[in-house]
Formats: sequence, C-alpha cells, structure tokens
Amino acid sequence: MTRKQRRGVLIGTCLVVLGVAVGLVLYAMRDSIVFFYSPSDIAKMEIAPGQRIRLGGLVETGSVKRDQGTTVHFAVTDGAKTTPVTYTGVLPDLFREGQGVVTEGVLMPDGEFKADNVLAKHDENYMPPEVAAKLKEQGLWHEGESASASGGVTTQ
Repeated sequence: MTRKQRRGVLIGTCLVVLGVAVGLVLYAMRDSIVFFYSPSDIAKMEIAPGQRIRLGGLVETGSVKRDQGTTVHFAVTDGAKTTPVTYTGVLPDLFREGQGVVTEGVLMPDGEFKADNVLAKHDENYMPPEVAAKLKEQGLWHEGESASASGGVTTQ
C-alpha cells in the first residue's frame, strides 16, 4: 500500500467509528428527549399513550381544582383546544389561572395528561418562548403583551 492509500484507509476508518459513536449516542438519548406540544398539536397528532412530552399553553380560567393532599386538576388551553392535566406535588408560587405554563409528563389513554413537573412563568411579563410561539400561531398572543421574550422558568 502506498502512503496515500494508508492515509485514505485511516481517514475512512475514523469516519466510520465517529459515525457509529454518534449513532449510539443518539440511540441512547431517544427516550430522554422531550418535545413541546400545545393542546391543538395533541388533538391533531397521534401521540402514543405513555409517551413523555411537554404540554404548554395557558391555565384555563376556572379549571383549577384541588383534591385532598397535593393533587391538583387543571386544564391547559391554547385557545382552540383544551387538555385536562393532573399533577401531584407542590405547584410553583407563580402558578395561577390565565397564566402561561409548561408541564412535563405522559399522556394517558383517556386523553388526560399526567404531569410530573410544572414550569410556571418567571415574572408577570414572561411567557415561555415555546408557548408564545404556539399562541402567536393561533393568533392569541401579540408581541406587545410581553415585555420579555426571554428569561427563565421557575420549577418547583
């Protein structure tokens, strides 16, 4: 083999090893990647029950009902569709009706969303960017309503 051929084989082998490594990392991460959906997206798409997702929108006014203990039932809406949510745990201090929220959890076979994490807005002007984008698509959110398009969310 000439020197040029050996270099070509070495580069080819390195590219194959790198490709296999990237493939294995992506395969290992497939269950930990969580996508964001609005209630309208959930209604349109065939999301398998038990699949871990993020659901975001506004907490529907009048929907918050507290059970004994720390279980809370509420509905998340994007103005067009509504998804019922059940959460057991302590809600963020800033959680309230009519405000932006992102919940993480699984969609149950009956269409209810069982959340294990609730993310609430950071201050009175903040809307999570994903939620704001979905609400803008629906025509329910206007740029002037939010003084801040960036910032963080508070988890509890």
